Formats: sequence, structure tokens, C-alpha cells
Amino acid sequence: MIKCRVILQKRAKAVCSIIAQKLEQHYVAADSNSSTPAKSFVPCKVCGDKASGFHYGVTSCEGCKGFFRRSIQKQIEYRCLRDGKCLVIRLNRNLSQAHHAHCVFTDESTKSLVRKPMVIPPTSPEDPEAASSTAETVETQRIWLWQQFAARVTPSVQRVVEFAKRVPGFCELTQDDQLILIKVGFFEVWLCHISKMTTDTSMTFEDGTYITRQQIELMYEPDFVMSLLQFTTSLNSYQLSDAELGLFSGAVLLSERQGLNDVKAVQKLQDRLLEGLRIQNDRNHSLTNDTVPGSGSSSGVSIAQRIPELRALGSRHANLLDWFRRNWTKLKLPPLFAEIFDIPKCEEDLQ
Repeated sequence: MIKCRVILQKRAKAVCSIIAQKLEQHYVAADSNSSTPAKSFVPCKVCGDKASGFHYGVTSCEGCKGFFRRSIQKQIEYRCLRDGKCLVIRLNRNLSQAHHAHCVFTDESTKSLVRKPMVIPPTSPEDPEAASSTAETVETQRIWLWQQFAARVTPSVQRVVEFAKRVPGFCELTQDDQLILIKVGFFEVWLCHISKMTTDTSMTFEDGTYITRQQIELMYEPDFVMSLLQFTTSLNSYQLSDAELGLFSGAVLLSERQGLNDVKAVQKLQDRLLEGLRIQNDRNHSLTNDTVPGSGSSSGVSIAQRIPELRALGSRHANLLDWFRRNWTKLKLPPLFAEIFDIPKCEEDLQ
């Protein structure tokens, strides 16, 4: 029992060290950029952030400039839902910008995506003895699928770290809490991001390659895949905009996790994001809550109530990765993927 605990501690330290290095690189880069001489601060007349110039008839920042440009290009007419008394919340705009910068599954980026199937290569030449072993064939296919899946998910680890850095208040948490939130919440945030490219029959990656439901069931188990696809279907039924999905992803990241030092601080940050999501949803869908018309089974269910469901999926996913841990010698996985999911890479980890 003591030996197992030591092994788990070693794995946790390895994961933390890798992610800590990533975070440290971002902090150093941010510090180096901030060394430029300070300029006089001129606030945006719309949201109060730093203005970049005179755009569309008003002194505004780059974020509001983009909002004006999209409004004109798409000929969208906005109206205030609070009798002219509402405020433009900088938090919402910041999360929207972060989502667009670090999520490859936005409405704009997926428009020109060309989908192509993930084709499992033949296992071997025609060999009666080899063909007779169905179990071996299935295992070979499963290993190949996992390696393809891992290669396509790994770039998202870096993007989630970047996204987390831009979630208001995240960098004010202790580094230990930041690492726990990223490590434990990665799969859940990634699932939120890829949900737009997920249907009841397939999941499409950023390069256009899609994996079928049957292939996902071969990797995991049918019951888990059914729950996973039910969640993505329910999330898609809310018809969230990119800005709303960014806020929801931030709230998912800031969920309570085992081992956090400052649970109250994390909860406070999450509450702010959920409030921002409610306001953003009011603007987009003209409702008084955060549900949307025609949402089917999601009708009347607050999107915040989906977070516990997503956390349960994350826990089940972590348990299903035990197959990985038993078969690590057969797999060639990207190091960062192995670290984020606690997959051992050497015999010392298994002793």
C-alpha cells in the first residue's frame, strides 16, 4: 500500500513539473513583454479597458472594435435587455477573446474544415492463424486508435494552459491550485471545446479527421461513449455562441477539485463566470435564464447544472484509462498526453 502511494506521488510530481514548466514559460514571456515603456492609459468608452484608437466613431479597445466590425459585417442589430441600464462586462469579452485565441473549434475556424474518416490500416496479410485470433486483432486496432487519438488531443493540452491563463483570476491562485485545476479539468474543458464537432455518430478533430462512434466504443466502452455523446448533444442543444462556450469552459475549469488549497477562491471565480454566462445568454437569446428555446431535453435546465454531469464523465474517463496503464509498453504516446493522464512511461513507475 505504501509502495503504491509512493508511485502515485511520483507520477503526480512528474505531471506537475511538466505543466509547471509550461506555466512558467508563459509567465516569463508575459514579463518580458511587459518590460516595454508604459504609455498613458486611455480607457475604452464602451468597456473601460485600454483603448487602441478611435474606431467606428468612438475611442475603443481592440475587443470592442472587433465587436463593432462583426456587427456591421453581419448586419446584426443589438438591443439592450435591461432598459439601457446594463453594463458591458469586460470579463465576458476577455473570455470570448481567449476562447477564439486558444480553441480551434470556433464557428469561424470550422467553416472550411474538410472531413475525412480515420481508416484503421489492415492488421496483417492474409494469414489463417492470425485471422483466427479476433481478440488480438481487436487489441491491435484499439492500440492504433489510441495512438491516433492521443496525437490529435495532445496539442489541446497547450491550448488549455493558454486558455486558463486568460481566465480572469486564474493566475491569482496558487500555482499548486492552478496545476490541479488544469490537470484534473483538462479532459472536461477539451470535451466542451470539441462538442461543436461531435454528433451522435462521430467526433471530428481539428485536422478534419473524424472518428466514428464504433471506433470510440472500441477505445473505451459503449456505456461511457453513450453518456459522453448524450452530454455533447445536450450541450449543443443550448446553441451556445463562441463567447458563451468560452465562459462555460472557464466555469468548468474552475470547478471544485480534490486537493485544492483555496476552495472558496475557486468557487468565487466560478460564480463570476456563471453570472457572466447568464448575462451573455440574456443578450444572445433574449431570455431571463441560461436556457434556449427548442433545446429539447435541455429545456428548463440551467447550463450550470451540466457541470456536475461533466465532472462525473471526467471521473469515469480517468478510471477507464487504467487500460492505458496496464498496456503502456504497447503504446507510443506523446509525453505530454501521458503526463496529463498519469500514464507511466518507464518500468520504475510500475515498481
